[in-house]
Amino acid sequence: MGVKAQVLSSTADMEHKEWLESRKKGIGGSDAASIAGLNKWKSPMVVYMEKIGEAPNTEPTNEEAAYWGNVMEATVAQEFSRRTGLKVRKRNAILQHPEHEWMLANVDRLIVGKNEGLECKTASEYLKGEWDGEEIPGAYLLQCQHYMAVTGADAWWIAVLIGGNKFVYKKIDRDEELIAYLIDIEKEFWEGRVVKQEPPEIDGSEASSELLKALYPQSEPESETDLDSDTDKLIEGLQQVKEEMNDLNTRKKKYENQLKQILGTYEKGFSNHYVITYKSQERRTVDSKRLKAEKPDLYDEYSKVSSSRPLKFKEAK
Repeated sequence: MGVKAQVLSSTADMEHKEWLESRKKGIGGSDAASIAGLNKWKSPMVVYMEKIGEAPNTEPTNEEAAYWGNVMEATVAQEFSRRTGLKVRKRNAILQHPEHEWMLANVDRLIVGKNEGLECKTASEYLKGEWDGEEIPGAYLLQCQHYMAVTGADAWWIAVLIGGNKFVYKKIDRDEELIAYLIDIEKEFWEGRVVKQEPPEIDGSEASSELLKALYPQSEPESETDLDSDTDKLIEGLQQVKEEMNDLNTRKKKYENQLKQILGTYEKGFSNHYVITYKSQERRTVDSKRLKAEKPDLYDEYSKVSSSRPLKFKEAK
């Protein structure tokens, strides 16, 4: 098939700030998973805000992990070569699909002598289950298929260092059906959202919640506005969800109480499939109300003020 990507720009001497600006010119491999809703760190709305240059400056929750991922990239690539015998080389460029100019790729490595590439990762010990057997996290699978779409590669390898002491590598074959899907959703996002500056619908991800907190940290005192009928539909939907959650919480409590009754004073019980524990434990807490009354100076010294904007609603009169 042959590598068919064009070079948008060289990254050999590119500063990080310039590299970030270049990412606004299209959709990269990690963006693909976010647009598809498979990246817990970044929602479609966050990607949209980044592309139009209006994303707030926020500290990413996985900044430390991202840092060590970059530091360990060369080590992971070297170990991959040692274990497989495959030689790899850097491609110091932002690559661009020749037909879909908004499809970009900044790949970790290319395999020498083959129409293949390599993605290097690090992962927490807590995520090792995601790499069992033939498993590959969905976000990374889409990222690699995106790179194959841009470069025309026949396959892409992914190598990951898990918990600092377990090394795994896997080969991902080119999937034309999945690539066609990616092209469709990325085209819709870029041409239908970014170019027209029509934001996607906000979702329920933690990334979207963090974005909203960064965009609107403070309310304007005594400010009011009139809302349309669509707002009523959102409130009605929220009320329905709250009622369903209350029902589920009641059922949850019922099952927990029934298990507690069965165990009685026993700390541990064994069923056919489970081990159940019901142990006594103590927790020490500070009586903040008493501390404030009896030691106000100490209370002020060790207390901190946090800012929030709780969302509440009630029936209008």
